[in-house]
Amino acid sequence: MIPVVCSSVDKARGQALADQLGQSLLLDIEPESIADYEFVLLLNDQGLALQQTGRKAPGPVLVEFTEGAVDHRRKFGGGKGQMIAKAVGVKAGVYPRVLDATAGLGKDAFVLATLGCHMQLIERSPIVFALLQDGLARAQAFAASEDRELLGVMARMQLLAQDSRTYLESLTLDNFPDVIYLDPMFPERQKTADVKKEMRVFHHVVGADEDADMLLPLALAHVNYRVVVKRPRKAPFLNNQAPSYQLEGKSSRYDIYTIKKLPEHLNNF
Repeated sequence: MIPVVCSSVDKARGQALADQLGQSLLLDIEPESIADYEFVLLLNDQGLALQQTGRKAPGPVLVEFTEGAVDHRRKFGGGKGQMIAKAVGVKAGVYPRVLDATAGLGKDAFVLATLGCHMQLIERSPIVFALLQDGLARAQAFAASEDRELLGVMARMQLLAQDSRTYLESLTLDNFPDVIYLDPMFPERQKTADVKKEMRVFHHVVGADEDADMLLPLALAHVNYRVVVKRPRKAPFLNNQAPSYQLEGKSSRYDIYTIKKLPEHLNNF
């Protein structure tokens, strides 16, 4: 169980969320004083966050598109020269429709949306979906009043709560995405300082994507041009299937499986 924690002022909102997730609601209590649950969903004026309990717990994990590292990357991140852009095939005149079948906290999808791609985000975990839904809603509200450019980015992001395998199987030839992007949770090998806070929390709450191998053949059968798989740099191939080619960075790589060449012009605006 991961209960929703909020103040009495936000009781109605908190109860609605708790009912949606099938969780209990705790009112007017500090997460560090909770002993019965390892994690809670903390709802307050800053948004919805996943918070580990206990006095020495790390800070909250929430989806944030309007400030911090993600917003900085939107403004100063290198544009179409970024490795993820090259992997997906974004370039002048080419802006694919991308299905992110393992959305998580939505960071990669947001980057691609800032570059002009129309994004469908699929997330099956109700907890992660709720965090992502909250982050998108807050960004949309902020953009509507403060940032017209960001408003256009948010309009290119569509979130669906569904299992990716079921969704892929439902696609027909006339609605295949141009590109499918996969970044499945890789099994945690060790608890080291360089493992990001978000990943540690996800491993505890969501667990590894044990069925990730099954996604690749499904994706390859339901895409127009290519499937892109993000992996830790030294990880084995997904489904033990060698890609058409790779792009490698310091800690991660992109395995690209091509169906056919992207056209010179692909604009879905």
